[in-house]
Amino acid sequence: MTTNLSHATTSAESSRRDPIVSFEFSPPRTEAAEATLMETVTRLAPLAPDFVSVTYGAGGSTRGRTFGIVTKIQNESGLPTASHLTCVGASRGEIDDIARALWAAGIRRIVALRGDPPRGTTSYEVRPDGYAYAADLVAGLRRIAPFDISVAAYPETHPQAPSAEFDLDNLKRKADAGADRALTQFFFDTEAFLRFRDRAAAAGIRLPIVPGILPITNFARTKEFAQACSATIPDWLEMLFEGLDETPDTRQLVAASVAVEQCRQLQSHGVEEFHFYTLNRAELTLAICRFLGIRPRRAEAAAA
Repeated sequence: MTTNLSHATTSAESSRRDPIVSFEFSPPRTEAAEATLMETVTRLAPLAPDFVSVTYGAGGSTRGRTFGIVTKIQNESGLPTASHLTCVGASRGEIDDIARALWAAGIRRIVALRGDPPRGTTSYEVRPDGYAYAADLVAGLRRIAPFDISVAAYPETHPQAPSAEFDLDNLKRKADAGADRALTQFFFDTEAFLRFRDRAAAAGIRLPIVPGILPITNFARTKEFAQACSATIPDWLEMLFEGLDETPDTRQLVAASVAVEQCRQLQSHGVEEFHFYTLNRAELTLAICRFLGIRPRRAEAAAA
């Protein structure tokens, strides 16, 4: 008796649900960087992400560039594009005006954040005429328009939070204010994310918690990012990348394998959505999505 392996494989693939993905970019500072970013968007767009987002700089320092590139990405790629919006550096009225301008420009998604303190300062100061925290910003946005609102979550606790319990309570306030989902800070300790997800559920937080995945393009830089946001770098990860600084091709293969394995572990625990921090580069994110079974849907639709 023979088995049609080709048919069996096709049936299995057709019954499998592809993960939902979203991609994060940062606003370019030069014309050359903008051209590189738009090329990255063009390469990733066929994967049909749920949405893409564009960050703010510390203290809202890239507000103008963020607004410009958000509208450009959405208008030129057709992808649903979210603008980051922070509490820092503006009054409530100014932030409300920005939100109304985003809505008028066709932007329907916002990533609402407290934001980092302005450069040169060491702590966050609540502005008397501003939104104090992200939960307040979410509530304010809900009064302006029916935005789709994402917020931040921290599996290993926000570095400025006095405790993990305080940080979790803050996430619940954001959820109760009307957030649609939480996008997590990147992490490499899968168990930390799963414990955080369980604690959030026990606290009555019902919004989806989407893991943030950071493909490692530069290990030294990744360690700096991790230190700034209190993300753990496991010893095994450090050993894996040791000595690869001068072999970029090998490093890229290792980085893709690490991210794919992380996503696979999360999938085995029921995770179906991933948010990729692309660093404005396409190669690693494309490779990881390919391993996860995500194919260029737009190209397939055109061929059909």
